[in-house]
Amino acid sequence: MHDQQQHDVLIIGSGAAGLSLALKLADEANVAVLSKEALNEGATLYAQGGVSAVLDEKDSIESHVQDTLTAGSGLCDPEIVRFVVERAYKSIDWLVELGVDFTRADTNSDSNSPFHLHQEGGHSHRRIIHAADATGKAIETTLESRVRQHPNIHLYEHHIAVDLITTNKLSITGNRCLGAYVLDIEDNNVMVFSAKNVVLASGGAGKAYLYTSNPDSCTGDGIAMAWRAGCRIANMEFIQFHPTCLYHPMAKSFLISEALRGEGAKLVLESGEPFMHRYDQREELAPRDVVARAIDSEMKRLGHDCVYLDISHKSPQFIEEHFPTINKRCLDLGIDMSREPIPVVPAAHYTCGGVMINQDGQTDIASLYAIGETSCSGLHGANRMASNSLLECVVFAHAASEAIRQSLAAIKMPGKLPEWDESRVTDSDEEVVVSHNWDEIRRFMWDYVGIVRTTKRLQRAQHRIELLKSEITDYYGNFRISKDLVELRNLAVVAELIIESALKRRESRGLHFTTDYPIAEISDKGENTVIKAKTSENGHIAA
Repeated sequence: MHDQQQHDVLIIGSGAAGLSLALKLADEANVAVLSKEALNEGATLYAQGGVSAVLDEKDSIESHVQDTLTAGSGLCDPEIVRFVVERAYKSIDWLVELGVDFTRADTNSDSNSPFHLHQEGGHSHRRIIHAADATGKAIETTLESRVRQHPNIHLYEHHIAVDLITTNKLSITGNRCLGAYVLDIEDNNVMVFSAKNVVLASGGAGKAYLYTSNPDSCTGDGIAMAWRAGCRIANMEFIQFHPTCLYHPMAKSFLISEALRGEGAKLVLESGEPFMHRYDQREELAPRDVVARAIDSEMKRLGHDCVYLDISHKSPQFIEEHFPTINKRCLDLGIDMSREPIPVVPAAHYTCGGVMINQDGQTDIASLYAIGETSCSGLHGANRMASNSLLECVVFAHAASEAIRQSLAAIKMPGKLPEWDESRVTDSDEEVVVSHNWDEIRRFMWDYVGIVRTTKRLQRAQHRIELLKSEITDYYGNFRISKDLVELRNLAVVAELIIESALKRRESRGLHFTTDYPIAEISDKGENTVIKAKTSENGHIAA
């Protein structure tokens, strides 16, 4: 039996979205932040490119809106796109005030912005503000230093949320979130966190795939928990594969930023022959789905393990100044990018779908919010445009903070919540089941639900995930939980949602490309793929 933790706001996740929200609320609320790993260990830390915002007078809000809508292939919510883009400048201003050290403009720059701006795929202007090639690290470490100093922010590192506690689950009328069961990973005991508002900011689900740019923590926890609690999940078929991850046996999940292509890097075959002109007139600056499919096509056509990204026409000084992190990593592996091309492959990178939210970040369940990659806000549509993700994190953190702040006084908690029940479980003597099932999911998702899909492969994947999910559910019900088991359970839910969503979409659109439906037959206006949680006869969620 453990004392229950009580807070005004429980934030599950410690990336740009979660920490921004914590800082926005902390002067008026008691805030708890959960982090599965060390506080800064998440996808934000590894984001290289930057944050998109209109910061140059030659650019415009209309242009940023239109570029985003075009990349989203008919599925973006125009109101949400404008909502986010119009708040970009203010979001950048806030980050600068906090102390994020963005790269300043060159003295001979023709831009009127004080900051150096990159151009990336899908953008018609230079509008990517960045901190060299480690923007995520600059943002995350700045936010981390601020939250560690605030007396109203309580940090719980090495804690993983297991499931949400809702009135529905407790047979109380309505469906409102009351808190969460949380596993203290180091002590291996489950705690109860009670909160007036709970925010899912736990990132995406890249680890559902064998090859990913995401860190190990990106196992779709927030999406899976929201689904089990009764939230609608949308557009999970749209998994963005970043075209250029470093291909090297000693490199794990290392991204080669799209900003290289913005600065003139060319994709070439082993022979040095460029190929993007055969796929899109925008060549290297085409949106990510186009570039990833082109690379995938060339690799399959030639039977090659990778293609190459060549920026050797730029001077060593330029490369060191603009891409110091990438340059150092490549040099450590014996690749001199100022003299030779970099071997690259596509990898699962970003989850465009997620928990459905409104403009305030609210989900279908009262007192439950979702922001950042966990959510489906309507910003990204069928394909996220480069560098709109960090922007979304900050904009929706600010929006959610306003809604949460206004709600706190009116929320009354029901008292002590039920403790976690371990009375009918034992310690596992079959941990190999967890590692085997984890590996099997990631492999068949890569093979059957990857960059190019077919109905037959998706049906095979669906059959496999049904069997595995049944096995995992049985295991979960009989043994004490561990971090690996919690993540595996969540990965299985997310994989099932991706497969079900992909089977529902009978067209090729954006990131969902199937050979059974030619892309030329795409309609002008698409429909979102929405999956609703199933309810049992007594009205309780049966997910």
